[in-house]
Amino acid sequence: AICGHGCKYGECIGPNKCKCFPGFTGKICNQDLNECGLKPRPCEHRCMNTHGSYKCYCLNGYMLMPDGTCASSRTCAMVNCQYGCEEVKGEVQCLCPSGGLQLGPNRRTCIDIDECSTGKAVCSYNRRCINTFGSFYCKCQLGYELKYVSSHYDCVDVNECVTNTHRCNLHAECLNTKGSFKCKCKQGYRGSGFDCA
Repeated sequence: AICGHGCKYGECIGPNKCKCFPGFTGKICNQDLNECGLKPRPCEHRCMNTHGSYKCYCLNGYMLMPDGTCASSRTCAMVNCQYGCEEVKGEVQCLCPSGGLQLGPNRRTCIDIDECSTGKAVCSYNRRCINTFGSFYCKCQLGYELKYVSSHYDCVDVNECVTNTHRCNLHAECLNTKGSFKCKCKQGYRGSGFDCA
C-alpha cells in the first residue's frame, strides 16, 4: 500500500488510506483528536486534551479513581486542590492533570514546567522547542518548513528567493542559504544587498 501524502501518526493500510494511531485523526492522521469533545465524555468531571491523549481530573472535594470517575471525598475538600486529589497510603495529595505541570509551593495549585528551558524536551537537530501549558512541541527551525519528503515528514529549507519572502533590494540578487538567504548587489551597484546604490 502506498500513501502519497504519508500517514503522520498512523500507518498506510491501502492506497492513500491511513489507519491512525489512538488519539489522532484526519485523512493523513496529522491532527490531534480532542478526546474531551467525544460523546460519551471520557471523564466524569473535567478533561484536559493532550497531544495524542487526554487527562481526567476532578472538581475540588472529589478524588480521582483509577477508572477516571470522581468520588466524593471530605478529606479532598479539606485540602482544597486546584485539580482534585488522590489518596496515597492514607495521605491526601493534590494532582496535576499533566506530566508537564508540577505542584506549586503551596502543594495545591499546578504550575507549568518549561520543558524547553529545563532540557526535558528533546527535539531533533533541525527543530526548536515551543513550550505550552502542561506540555511542549517541536517546530521547524526558522527558515525551515515541515514537508512530506521521501515517505516521511521532515523540516526542509525554505528558499526565500523562490517564495519571494526575501527583502533584497531591487538592484540585488537573492542567494538562498540553509535556513536563510543573502542579498548581493548586482554589478555596477554597491551596498549591503538590502540597500544598493
